[in-house]
Amino acid sequence: MPAAPKVFGIILAGGEGKRLMPLTADRAKPAVPFGGQYRLIDFAISNLINSGLRQLVVLTQYKSHSLDRHISQTWRMSPLLDSYVASVPAQQRLGKRWFSGSADAILQSLNLINDEKPDIVVVIGADHVYRMDFRQMLAAHIESGARATVAGIRQPIGLANQFGIIDVDAKDPSKIKQFLEKPQNPTGLADSPGEVLASMGNYIFDAEALIEAVETDGELPTSNHDMGGDIVPYFVGRGEAGVYDMKRNEVPGSTDRDRSYWRDVGTIESFFDAHMDLISTLPIFNLYNMDWPIHSQTVNSPPAKFVRDSVGRIGNSIDSIVSLGSVLSGTHLERSVIGPWALAAGGSTITDSVIFDHVRVGQGARIHRAILDKNVVLGDGATVGVDRDHDLARGFTVTETGITVVGKGMRVD
Repeated sequence: MPAAPKVFGIILAGGEGKRLMPLTADRAKPAVPFGGQYRLIDFAISNLINSGLRQLVVLTQYKSHSLDRHISQTWRMSPLLDSYVASVPAQQRLGKRWFSGSADAILQSLNLINDEKPDIVVVIGADHVYRMDFRQMLAAHIESGARATVAGIRQPIGLANQFGIIDVDAKDPSKIKQFLEKPQNPTGLADSPGEVLASMGNYIFDAEALIEAVETDGELPTSNHDMGGDIVPYFVGRGEAGVYDMKRNEVPGSTDRDRSYWRDVGTIESFFDAHMDLISTLPIFNLYNMDWPIHSQTVNSPPAKFVRDSVGRIGNSIDSIVSLGSVLSGTHLERSVIGPWALAAGGSTITDSVIFDHVRVGQGARIHRAILDKNVVLGDGATVGVDRDHDLARGFTVTETGITVVGKGMRVD
């Protein structure tokens, strides 16, 4: 029996995340908290670990301290079996310059591949929310004979201008005909004309082919050195690029409702919407699937507590997630996600909101359609998300859809 191929995992986590400001003002995008106790990076790492990959590196660059700390404290693998999740900062191995794109990040980190000598390299992004069994994509990649395989997720054709779109070969739907960046008038899929295949930012390469591609790309002064924009078209042009339809992926414990869930949480709106996807009775993304768990740092905290306030007011919680260590006293909580160690005082109201860890909400305070970053303090009677003009006057970020974001550590009186 031939030996199984050696597989090495690279997670690209060097992006700046400007569209998520101010949540990325003080941290890398993959380090942004999500779903209460998680960080965005936990979804990428959990998917790879659950798929049996045991040698993973995370390439970091932008404001990476909290991300590096989270990885080192949370993702401790057994060295006895040569297993690890290692955070690797930009090393400037090719001169005094930082990463100029995702492909350049791999080019400047080829020492990692050369040290491990894998047969196959899995390259994925660090800031998407989804579940995926990469073993099935690996099997499809090997069987196809392609040197590069791109994971595609079906999206409505009307959203094609928001993604990189995979145009498949009509004669062989497993091959990529061309890669289209945010096209305005794409052609739908043969078996579903109202849908297109959007790139998930997940790739599988034969190791030698990946090395050759990024080295060739690194010599092109006109390249943007981007995995989707430059490396995938390189393989497409050579007839060596295959596509893996996420529709084929069967994740243990998934249901028809949450199968093939994938969200690019690159904007405040998409980040907020992804949280709202978590809180219904039958959520479209189920955090409670223990057959394919999303791992994260274990919070050393007491349970969440709901109590009457000092004058006997009774609070309630409806369609919400509340993390460990939080105490809500006489608070009305509805359609919201509360992070660890949040405190809300009597008479406060929190609706349709996302609250990060260690937030303090004063008596009678009101929060609606808002995201409050870590260590935000609301004084008694303070409001966020209730009066748009007032929020803008105080310097808060307010999106076109009316989501108010209060930056880390701010005090609202």
